[in-house]
Amino acid sequence: MRIVLFVFCALFFSEYLQAQAPMGELMELEMQLESIEEKKKEILSQIEDVRLNNLRADLNSFGLPAVSADEKVISHSAMSLVYSEEHEQAKWVAHIISPEILTGKVTRTNDFRVDSKILTGSAVEEDYFLKFPQADGKFKYDGFGYDRGHLAPSADFRWSQKALSESYFYSNMSPQLAEFNREIWADLEGTIRAYLNRNSETQLYVCTGGVLTSDLPVVERGVNKVSIPQQYFKVIIDKENRRGIGFLIPNKKATYSIEHFAKSIDEIEELTGINFFEGLPDDIENQVESQLDKAPWVSEIAKGDVEPVPFNSLPVRHYNTVMAKKLVGNGAKVTVVGQVVSTRYSQKGNILINLDKQYPNQIFTVFIRKDDIANFSYDPEKELKGKLLYVTGEIEKMGKTPCIYLKKADNLTIMD
Repeated sequence: MRIVLFVFCALFFSEYLQAQAPMGELMELEMQLESIEEKKKEILSQIEDVRLNNLRADLNSFGLPAVSADEKVISHSAMSLVYSEEHEQAKWVAHIISPEILTGKVTRTNDFRVDSKILTGSAVEEDYFLKFPQADGKFKYDGFGYDRGHLAPSADFRWSQKALSESYFYSNMSPQLAEFNREIWADLEGTIRAYLNRNSETQLYVCTGGVLTSDLPVVERGVNKVSIPQQYFKVIIDKENRRGIGFLIPNKKATYSIEHFAKSIDEIEELTGINFFEGLPDDIENQVESQLDKAPWVSEIAKGDVEPVPFNSLPVRHYNTVMAKKLVGNGAKVTVVGQVVSTRYSQKGNILINLDKQYPNQIFTVFIRKDDIANFSYDPEKELKGKLLYVTGEIEKMGKTPCIYLKKADNLTIMD
């Protein structure tokens, strides 16, 4: 009996050892893989550091404005700034938008924090809101009415965890109204990044700030009384393609779209007193800072959209396509002025004529029903393309778009 038991144990132990051998080999391979993953992370971190070093060298060479003797440039991993102690925010923030953003996957960190490099002390959380702990461990927030608006946007650094996180320093924040920060300002940031989708072999030098003057209001409830800029600027240069543009946008809800706020960089310099891109060769600087070609930057213009006619240039009771939105449903007969940028027949045979902005971004439509087309001696869909129109009627809504239902040619004036 003992012999049988011994043999059984020997066989069992032998099978156990055979089973354990592959398990040991598997564990060893898994440890090797873990080691490779750690090495990969280390190399990726080194690659990021090299990219940041190269970017910072480029920024220092070409992307910084001129500074006066009493100003100090604060440099972070991927952005530099001059801080205005008087206004408790940056006078300007300079950074580069690299083509790496096209494949970058880093997302918002929301780690807002004090910038320790500002020796006089940067703005703090209590300049924008207060928070009070609750019994359930959560916080109640008491906001002061302003967003912590990025000057250099975090999404411009989504290829680098370090650079993106640093964009949340309070030195890169400025008090912006929500309807500005989350709408037209976000649209502008997206528009500039979209430029790289169409020009992926270049990088952009960007400088951003509020227009800081001595008479600005302040966030009264904040501890440092941060100034509230009434306007913000952003200037951008594509050095490789010798293109440049500026934007100046009021800190409020925008009625007009991005292109309306475009300026030459020279105009922004004259307003702010800042000499942008001091390191650029003179021939490039002179060329790009004086130009104002919106089409390369705003794709909708390149595709045929136009700016609304300036409202102050129109006669009484004449409105451009933007102002017309405010008159929807008031029952008054007015004249809307705009350029035809697209026309089409609907499936039901009606004619849709978009003024200034094409579908799907249309802002005003002239609608001719199928039964009313006979009131025209020409085909409106063909003949009105590209023309400047004065259209008279009551402004209604077609879906979300302001519209005049045009019944006869008498209510339409075609301008050359």
